[in-house]
Amino acid sequence: MDKIRFGLIGSGWRAEFYIRIAKALPGIFDLTAVLIRDSEKGKNFSEKFNVPVVNTLDELENTEPEFIVLAIKRGTVTEYLIRLFEKGIPVLTETPPGEDVDSLCRLWDAHQKYQPKIQVSEQYFLQPLYASWYKVICDGKLGELQNINISSLHGYHGASIIRQFLNVGFGNLKLYGKRYWFDVTETYGRDGMVFDGEVVKCSRDRVTMEFDNGKTAFFDFSDPAQYHSFIRTRQLTVQGTRGEIDDLTIRYLNEQNVPVTQTLNRIDLGVYGNQEWSHYGVMLGEEFLFKTPFKNARFNDDEIAVGSCLMKMHEYVKTGEEFYGLADALQDMYICLKMEEAYANPLKVIETETQPWAK
Repeated sequence: MDKIRFGLIGSGWRAEFYIRIAKALPGIFDLTAVLIRDSEKGKNFSEKFNVPVVNTLDELENTEPEFIVLAIKRGTVTEYLIRLFEKGIPVLTETPPGEDVDSLCRLWDAHQKYQPKIQVSEQYFLQPLYASWYKVICDGKLGELQNINISSLHGYHGASIIRQFLNVGFGNLKLYGKRYWFDVTETYGRDGMVFDGEVVKCSRDRVTMEFDNGKTAFFDFSDPAQYHSFIRTRQLTVQGTRGEIDDLTIRYLNEQNVPVTQTLNRIDLGVYGNQEWSHYGVMLGEEFLFKTPFKNARFNDDEIAVGSCLMKMHEYVKTGEEFYGLADALQDMYICLKMEEAYANPLKVIETETQPWAK
């Protein structure tokens, strides 16, 4: 297999994921260069991460990547994407692609005009646990899906999983909810565990989404505690006519209508042993629901998912097969904006409208 050559625009926390992945698997990925406009900042970044850095988009193009990853501050993503569209450069952009409905519509208009090659790096459905849950759904174990209760992801990430798991497409919905505030003790951050006992205010968002096709989602997220905490965890329930996902427990009826209860079993190599750690897969009974595409790589779940986005982008450039296209990203962000409207108007029913990108 040819190496997946990609350029990178950005120097923040998210951009570092792509650098780590490329360095960990040099036989698969080739990071051609990182674009940082400030020359002094670029020089320091190059020395810190031992990667080539350029200062202009033309220079990045000259490194001949097959596509560019855009991982910059969200407020400037739309303008930069349109510029890449104009230049005809295939792009894998970080979420979200726009800040408000106007920018989402502008981006779609530009997409219609330039017909660019673009996918969005919405990674959560490619993480081992979410991919395993989705495999259970696709295998039909739950029957016709009715509702989902998700308490693990914020905004557009949560909307993405809701739409995919319930298979509601671009259908409209009514939503209502409220933002609450609670105290929580900090235990963990991006830099590691925290032991100082600091108590902070933490929002908790509760939204009910009623889709036009009768399916329902109950959204619940606590920010910032739920992403970085040892005393707040994630929860997910999906219910269908023949079974349910209850976090790591799967209950369903077999072909003889006998109720079966099984638990997801994560397989990590080297746990309590002397081998180097790596994730292998997730099993349900005797069946693997998920196997990592990066055998023996010491990746966390998010790195597995982001690396999978890179691989799927490579296939998209070659074949045109989408894995998370712009229309889906715009719809998920649109729903996120409607959720924010609901928080600003507690318990008021907010309705979505069909947008230009709806298929």
